[in-house]
Amino acid sequence: MTDQSAQLADAATDIDEAAHAGLVPQLSMMVGALFASPVRNTLLALGGGLVAVILLTAYGQIRLNAWNQPFYDALSRRDLTDFIVQLGVFAMIAGSLLVLNVFQTWLNQMMKLKLREGLVLDLVGQWLMPLRAFRLANAGPIGVNPDQRLHEDARHLTELSADLGIGLFQATILLVSFIGVLWALSAGFIFHIGDRSFDIPGYMVWAALIYAGLASLLSYWVGRPLIERNAERYQRESDLRFSMMRLNEHIDAVALFGGESDEKRRIVISLYSVLEATRSILMRVTGLTWVTAGYGWITLVAPILVAAPVYFAGNLSFGGLMVAVGAFNQVQNSLRWFIDNFSAIADWRATLLRIASFRSAVLKTDVLHTVESRIEFVQGEKGKVLIEDLEIASPTGCTMLKEKKVEIKAGERIVIVGDSGTGKTLLFRTLAGLWPWGDGRISWPKGESILHMPRTPYLPPGTLREVLAYPFAVDKYEAAEFPAALKAVGLDGLLGKLDMHKRWDKKLSEDEQHALAFARVRLQKPDWLLVDEALDSIEEATHQRVVEMLDKELKHTGVIHIGKADAHDHLFSRVFHLIKDPETHTLERKPMPDIRPKARFPETVR
Repeated sequence: MTDQSAQLADAATDIDEAAHAGLVPQLSMMVGALFASPVRNTLLALGGGLVAVILLTAYGQIRLNAWNQPFYDALSRRDLTDFIVQLGVFAMIAGSLLVLNVFQTWLNQMMKLKLREGLVLDLVGQWLMPLRAFRLANAGPIGVNPDQRLHEDARHLTELSADLGIGLFQATILLVSFIGVLWALSAGFIFHIGDRSFDIPGYMVWAALIYAGLASLLSYWVGRPLIERNAERYQRESDLRFSMMRLNEHIDAVALFGGESDEKRRIVISLYSVLEATRSILMRVTGLTWVTAGYGWITLVAPILVAAPVYFAGNLSFGGLMVAVGAFNQVQNSLRWFIDNFSAIADWRATLLRIASFRSAVLKTDVLHTVESRIEFVQGEKGKVLIEDLEIASPTGCTMLKEKKVEIKAGERIVIVGDSGTGKTLLFRTLAGLWPWGDGRISWPKGESILHMPRTPYLPPGTLREVLAYPFAVDKYEAAEFPAALKAVGLDGLLGKLDMHKRWDKKLSEDEQHALAFARVRLQKPDWLLVDEALDSIEEATHQRVVEMLDKELKHTGVIHIGKADAHDHLFSRVFHLIKDPETHTLERKPMPDIRPKARFPETVR
């Protein structure tokens, strides 16, 4: 195996390991991404504020717990004056805690907002590095529906992370604060059995730990399968969402074919797949509720039962009993955090798995192929494009030019033709640098601009000026150049709409969209134009205008057109030929691993 093959195999292994790595590696990846984001300082400030508020809240709750003894003792003595004084003390403590609670809620929501901002900025930044999104889309299941991971999964992960993280820290602070109080209260607990008396140091602490520990183990045992089942449900939710989006995008064709019933069948299959996954989660959550709800009901009387022997023996006052019960409940509230939140923890763990695996795949996608050779892309001398010994590897065989050496000079117009299935779009992607796998050498002139025109024009949402200038800023061009570009391709009817913001891919006909794409060429005046069958897709009148524009106004622009030669021979000075050998140089791509759990649910509706 060559060194390159070893590197590619290692990359595939790295992604597979990331998909199934433990909690710490995945969490470390996400924390590192957030700390590298522009919102790092804001996150640190919000975290510091939350720590301060939680510590102050814990102190207030300790004071509130201590307040129980004088208050209940005043009740037992029927001391009205002391009772009123203690109500005043309660008002001050409760008022302070109320202010802290409100401030904590604000900090919590701001933390969610900034966590999402940081995470999505990182994921989108990594995903939209040059060529990565394209390669990931062709890399297997991990590249399916990235919008679900970038939008819904990222939102869900950040919200759960904020809630669970803050809750865990608060529970930890309360545990540390009250476990000492409960230990000190337990020091006076003396048990009498017959003629013997004895005490157990930290009796109520040990009782609380054993009680919560048993319930936590039971919760983990019952709820652990929720992690995989939640991951499966999210994948199926994304499939259903994609089915509906795809249908909406192609609703015209569906209506023309009368395919509504078939599309309904497909959506129903996806829906029932989601419902089956959700039903499985529902059953497991129901089982977990037996544990959590039962634990909660027993906790109402558990502290009194634990302290009852000491109270009935006369070694503890009623006020002291209430203090002990309050401290026991605070310790229990801290220890039961895991029990109460296990369903949310499983959900968080499943979402973290999806996000971490996606980010790892994005970082590794550039090298995740087992083919040993790549096409060499270089910057050559100005005014000349050179294609030498080009062989393009693909899963269906080798696409190549019949001519071993093709040299194209500035301003020259050539066409590359091929039969259906020879890989014309694959050649377009290769010349554009999107598909690097194969052999040979492609040299584009250094410092000269290239405009790529795919078979289907891309018209981003925005004003017509923004569409024409894409991907550059509108102010790069003179205002008068925009209407001139539209006139050149016969789109005079759009002159008054240059500043309208619309979905132009929905408002314009197919021929108008292609004409608008050529108007972009007229505006941007590239040195080279690489076209994938676009000239074959436009009407004759539009074609004549485009040819006239190229001949008169863009005579210095070199044109490489991939498509048919018969209708446009007069435009091109030379014709080259694309052929395909399905038996040789087959690309054996190792796809990104599918991190989805093995399906336990039916794939079809019976």
